[in-house]
Amino acid sequence: MITMKEAADAVGIGVPVLRFLLAFFASIPCSWLWRFAPSVQARHLYAAASGAILSYWAFGAQCNIYFLLPIFASYTAMILDRRHCGIVTFILAFGILVFCHVIFMSGDAWKKGGIDSTGAMMVVTLKVTSAAFNYQDGLIEDEKNLRASQRSYRLSKLPSFLAFLGYCFNCGTHLAGPVFELKDYMDWTENEGLWSPLAQKKPPSPYKETFITIIKAFVYMGIHLYMSGAFPLSYTLTPEYLEWGFWHRAFYQYLAGLTARWKYYFVWSLSEAAVLISGFGFSGWTKDPEKESKPKWTRAKNIDVLNVEFATSAAEIPKYWNIHVSVWLRYYVYERLVVPGQKPGFWQLLATQVTSAVWHGLYAGYMLFFVNTSLMIAGSRVIYKWQQAIPKNNSPAVVLGKLFGAFYTAFVLNLTCMGFLVLYYADTLAVYKSVYYAGTLLPLALMILGKFVRPPRAAPKAKKES
Repeated sequence: MITMKEAADAVGIGVPVLRFLLAFFASIPCSWLWRFAPSVQARHLYAAASGAILSYWAFGAQCNIYFLLPIFASYTAMILDRRHCGIVTFILAFGILVFCHVIFMSGDAWKKGGIDSTGAMMVVTLKVTSAAFNYQDGLIEDEKNLRASQRSYRLSKLPSFLAFLGYCFNCGTHLAGPVFELKDYMDWTENEGLWSPLAQKKPPSPYKETFITIIKAFVYMGIHLYMSGAFPLSYTLTPEYLEWGFWHRAFYQYLAGLTARWKYYFVWSLSEAAVLISGFGFSGWTKDPEKESKPKWTRAKNIDVLNVEFATSAAEIPKYWNIHVSVWLRYYVYERLVVPGQKPGFWQLLATQVTSAVWHGLYAGYMLFFVNTSLMIAGSRVIYKWQQAIPKNNSPAVVLGKLFGAFYTAFVLNLTCMGFLVLYYADTLAVYKSVYYAGTLLPLALMILGKFVRPPRAAPKAKKES
């Protein structure tokens, strides 16, 4: 009989990664079996138990103890202090996550071909925090004081602890996401909302969409395996690389970043398939009055490959990359930092990106990358204002404006994402320096230029004569 070590050696990966991948693939049939649970309580129990078992297989016995810490902290805060449970949970859950980042330093393991439970802990952290904020929002009676997201997801009552465990451990999303809302999980489990037997149209079969998503996942992995051999990230730290010219180095960094992204496309597509096959991925029907309504499957969709790779504005990237984490950051950080009656500015954006950096880990590369993304998005807003000032009947100028936006996005994103990939402070600075910090200086230059070169305001519309 082949041992785990022999199997891992045969495919060229470490035993921890093989165990994770087996658990990750197993999440698809496990999610499918959820459909046959005979009752609501059985569904909650199955979701919790199957997720815990997959975690045990992937990471060992200790991991579930760590996962229970933020879960207990959040549920206790919701019981004892509903009025402040959101911020209390945020502080406690992120504190526990930071502790795990310190003791595991998962980036070191990933660089050596290993893996640990920190990624799953990151998912749990977002789930328990959003649940606490939504329960806290349930106290707000005047809907005028609620944002659209708060109205959609606030909770009037606290679910049972078993339901909360099912939400946190749900096997289709526990290992690698996507993150979703407790209210949606409760509706799905209890056959309410979109899944109600009384709904106008019953949820469609998810099997075709699941199969297509699995095929996409393996295509993405095939591309990653091919490109990783041709464009290794480690080459950016070699003397040979430094002998190239600026544009040659910048183009190689683009290819190295692209290579890394295919790996994430693979992981998120498989996790999407696990959610789809359970039926939870269904998110309603299209509402085009001129066409027949079709099912939407966006609840588990975490990536839009074409819109990431061909984005014409850096501000659009969060809408298409790690979609559900971006939504979480917008709902539970960005929007909650905005003072009522005021418009959000650069500081709310910076705080949101720093939160994202801490959530990912305590490596300097993460912090430098996400701070740079704040600058990148701010620079793209300047470009957008200039683009809006171009007369729409000037087609060549409109096209050039879009092309410049696309170039800026690809150029800055792929130069600065090197920090996310190499992680260490000295390595990040070395890679940034190799392209003269262009990924940082270009957005800064645009932000400064935008203060002095303002687009003309549109002429006020003439009032109609009465």
